[in-house]
Amino acid sequence: MKRLIIIGTILCSIIVGLPAMLVIMFSSENLQMTTPAETAASTGTGQEIRLEDTTPVSVSVYRAKESKIEEVQLEEYVMGVVASEMPAEFEIEALKAQALTARTYILKQMLEPSDFALPEGATVTDTVHHQVYKNQEQLKEEWGSDFEWRINRIREAVLSTQGQVLTFDGSPITAAFFSTSNGFTENSEDYWQNAYPYLRSVASPWDANSPRFTATTTFSVSEFQQKLEVQLPSDGSVGQIINRTDGKRVATVNINGKKLTGRDVREKLELDSSDFKWYRQGNQIVIETKGWGHGVGMSQYGANGMAKEGKSYQDIIEHYYQGVSVSPVDPYIGDLVVKKD
Repeated sequence: MKRLIIIGTILCSIIVGLPAMLVIMFSSENLQMTTPAETAASTGTGQEIRLEDTTPVSVSVYRAKESKIEEVQLEEYVMGVVASEMPAEFEIEALKAQALTARTYILKQMLEPSDFALPEGATVTDTVHHQVYKNQEQLKEEWGSDFEWRINRIREAVLSTQGQVLTFDGSPITAAFFSTSNGFTENSEDYWQNAYPYLRSVASPWDANSPRFTATTTFSVSEFQQKLEVQLPSDGSVGQIINRTDGKRVATVNINGKKLTGRDVREKLELDSSDFKWYRQGNQIVIETKGWGHGVGMSQYGANGMAKEGKSYQDIIEHYYQGVSVSPVDPYIGDLVVKKD
């Protein structure tokens, strides 16, 4: 009788313990099988942030190569943009700042569509015309064996800022960003037409560590003249840089009587930056540039440099976007749903 009681007690203990054993055995595997919208990201402190996005908003992304529209849940879209626009090995606070700019950009695009021609039903393209976006299948193919650790960092950054956007006077901002500054960012009106009070020129010394901080490009004289539609002076010079912007980039040049903006020169010659100097070397024009990108808004390498110094994503945002607030996306959801319908 005693033997039966002992056996029964052991069996009860095993049965009671089975659920916990099953959770231990299978929970981590299940997490790896889930989509970004279902997976928990670790903050590095043992705390988990789980994406519970019940926002009834999706982004209609025009996939340029496939010529089709893909419906992507909002936060998954932000993940795909951050993964495509900023290196996953960047500091986590820089990635968080990038997540905020990506989410703000798409919010503003959905509320106030740009005049860029899009196929019917599309909100944005997946190209640099808007924000580069890649889905998980593309990222797996691109990253190979590095996919897991890279996507986990991206996921942590996005989920840590979930539901947050950047606003100025209660409205989503134009969340411009670029790769590398020349040491300063640019006032918006010095590159684009509109002056935004939050897109002001600020110092960005961290960019000197970027691999794209400086570059040299060489053109033949004939190619240079053709691209800029100019005739070089006969004295062997190139042209005069008349003035520069607050961000130390070229504002205006004069090439043998023809005036061009620094942006004109950059875009026509496909230069990395509008901060340049040039000289003639025989039958060639040598142009040295500093920085990479238009220079307006947040510098990605600057953000990474700030993060390395211990700055938070809020610090980064406040530095590159003057006077903005980190606000909840919720008040704008109603308008987005109405526009979708």
